[in-house]
Amino acid sequence: MANDAPPRWDRRMQQRLARGEAAALAELYDRFASLVHTLAYRVLEDDTGADRVTREVFGYVWENPDAYDPQQGSLRAWIAMLTQRQAVHRLRASQTATACEDTLTSEALEERIREASVAARADYIVTSMPAPLRAALELAYFDRRDYRQAAAALGVTEDEARRRLRLGLQLLSTAHVQPPRAVSPPGYGRAL
Repeated sequence: MANDAPPRWDRRMQQRLARGEAAALAELYDRFASLVHTLAYRVLEDDTGADRVTREVFGYVWENPDAYDPQQGSLRAWIAMLTQRQAVHRLRASQTATACEDTLTSEALEERIREASVAARADYIVTSMPAPLRAALELAYFDRRDYRQAAAALGVTEDEARRRLRLGLQLLSTAHVQPPRAVSPPGYGRAL
């Protein structure tokens, strides 16, 4: 289970990046590179593409640290959102090129992109949810524990464990709902 960085850490990291501290970028990379690569791979199903998205996301963060707004959420959630957008952008570009070569129907292309987008949104939702909800879901999903076992492992009441699982699953169920179309940051989505 990942530790959530406190908001103060997020703001300090943003300030360090804005000052151009290369050590800040290295620290950020060490903390979130695995998350970024995993999310990108989940969408693209390609290590080379996931590596490219990882470079692009950290390049964007380095060049645009002021694009992060701590009032909108954690730095982790922002980076996950950037990753999801960039990976879906890359998938669309690669699938469009493949469609031209293989005469893939536009419906099949859109379905593949839709599936990848839902998977990426689910990952984004899980990475951005509060740590107590994420911990309960991880116990239930990865460790196959019921709410009683999760309550014991988390040191909370059974009612609290049920509440956390229910809320976490409700949040996760929104992954298939198409979010309102967000405007990508200027210059984002282009190859480096």
